[in-house]
Amino acid sequence: MLKHDTAEFVSPVAADPIKRICDILASALLLVFFAPVLLLAALLIKLESPGPALFRQTRGGLNGRTFTILKLRSMRVEENGDNVVQAQRSDNRVTNIGRLIRASSVDELPQLINVLRGDMSLIGPRPHAQAHDTYYSALIPTYHLRFQARPGLTGLAQISGLRGGTTDLEEMVARVRADIAYIDNWSLASDLRIALLTIPHLLLARNAY
Repeated sequence: MLKHDTAEFVSPVAADPIKRICDILASALLLVFFAPVLLLAALLIKLESPGPALFRQTRGGLNGRTFTILKLRSMRVEENGDNVVQAQRSDNRVTNIGRLIRASSVDELPQLINVLRGDMSLIGPRPHAQAHDTYYSALIPTYHLRFQARPGLTGLAQISGLRGGTTDLEEMVARVRADIAYIDNWSLASDLRIALLTIPHLLLARNAY
């Protein structure tokens, strides 16, 4: 388990009550709105391949505390723990339905439940698997600073074109740099801007697979 020197520090982005209220209200409304899509996707997943419709994986959260993230299952193989391989383009683990829901980000919608629980926020650094946290924290000295905010469904890195799997260290360094910039310059207005810009980025993104 990772240990971080942020354990006793609560940043403004993590402590702001208005941000938390917005998270609760918006995630509850979005869950109701997308309920038919979630149910249809879950049914198609069950029909296509054996296994649960929901995928659970341990991720690093606020101040390095771990939580169980929820996603719609998009692969035939479920990975957790110390050995997690990032999805790559044309990954043969991804099912046909999985490819569709990953490209549209529908697989991320169950994380609205994580937002309601307080594990995540609508806006913040994207959470990584524990294995990746361990790996990159050893290579990037500032990596731990991204744990000063609750992980988000989307964030500054994602609207900056840093979404999807990373193929080299420099890509992760750029993502971490964006995450820290978000935390250091956070405001409710910046959250609104990121939320609005996420929509066209989801529609136009080429690195979602």
